[in-house]
Amino acid sequence: MFDYSARPDLLKGRVILVTGAGRGIGATAAKTFAAHGATVLLLGKTEANLSQVYDAIEAAGHPQAAVIPFNLETALPHQYDELAAMIEAEFGKLDGLLHNASIIGPRTPLEQLSGDNFMRVMQVNVNAMFMLTSTLLPLLKLSQDASVAFTSSSVGRKGRAYWGAYAVSKFATEGLMQVLADEVDGVSNVRANSINPGATRTNMRAQAYPAENPANNPPPEAIMPVYLYLMGPDSAGVNGQAFDAQ
Repeated sequence: MFDYSARPDLLKGRVILVTGAGRGIGATAAKTFAAHGATVLLLGKTEANLSQVYDAIEAAGHPQAAVIPFNLETALPHQYDELAAMIEAEFGKLDGLLHNASIIGPRTPLEQLSGDNFMRVMQVNVNAMFMLTSTLLPLLKLSQDASVAFTSSSVGRKGRAYWGAYAVSKFATEGLMQVLADEVDGVSNVRANSINPGATRTNMRAQAYPAENPANNPPPEAIMPVYLYLMGPDSAGVNGQAFDAQ
C-alpha cells in the first residue's frame, strides 16, 4: 500500500468535490476527506446513494457535506456552468477535485463492441471529466493550493485484450492529466496527478471479475492514504505523476 499517514486535521477548511460519490471508492473517499476536516461536495447520479453518504458524514460529526445530483452521461454544457456558479456562490473556491466516476461498459473484443457502447463509456469517463475539469478550473485557481486527482487503471497504462472502451478511456484520462499538469506547472497553485486504485473490493470490480473472491481484495478504506496525500498540502508541488494506491 502507498505509505502515508495523514494527520486528523489534514484537510481542514478545504472544499473538495468527489464524482461518483454515492458508492464504492468515491463514497469512501468522500467520508475519509470529511473525517479529515474537508467540506465534501458529493456529486453523482443517484440521489438516494449520495444522501446515505451525506447522512454518514453528518452522523460522524464532520463538516456538513453537500449533495449534488448530476448525471455525467446526459449533462449539457450549460449544466456544468450552473454547477460552477453554484459552487462559487456557496463556497467561493474549490480546493480539490477527485474524478472518480467511471463506467466499465462491455468487456468484449473491439470487433464486437458497438459504437453506442463505446461512445457511452467515453461520454462518462472522458468527455464529462473534461467538461468538469475545464469548467471548474477557474474555481480551483482561486484556491491557495488546489489538487485535481484523476482515477486511472492498470489498463490505462498498458492496454489489454477485451478491456475495450474502458481501457481507451483510461489512456485518455492519463493524457488529460498530463496535459493539464503541464499547463498549470509553475503558473498556478493547481496540481494534477492520477491514481490507479488497483484491485479493490467494490461492485465495479465484482462486475469485471465475477469469478474472483472479493475477500481477496482490500476494501476501499485500505487504499485511502494516496487519496489523502494528493488532496492535502503535503503533496504541494507534486504534479503530473501517476500513482498506484497499492
